[in-house]
Amino acid sequence: MDWLWNLLDPTWWLTILGAFATIGVLAIIFAETGLLLGFFLPGDSLLVAAGIFSSASVAAGMGIEPLSFPMLLIGTPLCAIAGAQLGHFLGARFGRKLFDKPDSRLFKKEHVLRAEVFFEKFGPAKAVILARFVPIVRTFMNPVAGVLEMSSKRFFIWNVVGGIVWVEGLLLLGHFLGGQVDPKQIDKYILPGVFVIVLISLIPIFVEAIKHRREAKKLPVPNGKHHRIPSSSTDTQY
Repeated sequence: MDWLWNLLDPTWWLTILGAFATIGVLAIIFAETGLLLGFFLPGDSLLVAAGIFSSASVAAGMGIEPLSFPMLLIGTPLCAIAGAQLGHFLGARFGRKLFDKPDSRLFKKEHVLRAEVFFEKFGPAKAVILARFVPIVRTFMNPVAGVLEMSSKRFFIWNVVGGIVWVEGLLLLGHFLGGQVDPKQIDKYILPGVFVIVLISLIPIFVEAIKHRREAKKLPVPNGKHHRIPSSSTDTQY
């Protein structure tokens, strides 16, 4: 199982990529957001770690070349947006059959169902933005939006908003932390720090879920049945 932990460890990726770490981050973010099998790749943690290792002192302490922070700020949101657009295109192009494959170690249909529930609960616009901060859902939301016929134009607008907020926020936070922590002890703080950051990033999801539940309780319940949001995206509200 060591190989699995390595795949989830952002420091392992940045160390093994060496001088190509900046380009590697761009490729991983694209794959994690655009390819179904990329859901297991680090997203939030990689962005924070990349921001941290863009600090020359921290990178030197870990024995790697510092990542190019300007390139990260420009390239990673573009890759995150492009990857999500590819996922949406695949969902719109191939439809439900895109997910018609047996469960395996990497692919689970429950991941698709989680993304669909997320889409229905929050509505198309909020779902596309909030999903950026939820691992696994972030990957499957894009093709699910395509399958549920969210228009390309509408998806692109909220994809850009969510992609920029998610990427730039975590990169800037990581870069700030890189200048505050002792480079010799960075390995002791990075994983706990990333865990806390991921929890913080989930706060908007919890707030929206509570808000949605309160609104649902106010709705009339005809014939004793609960109100359910339709799975199509035919409503025109943003």
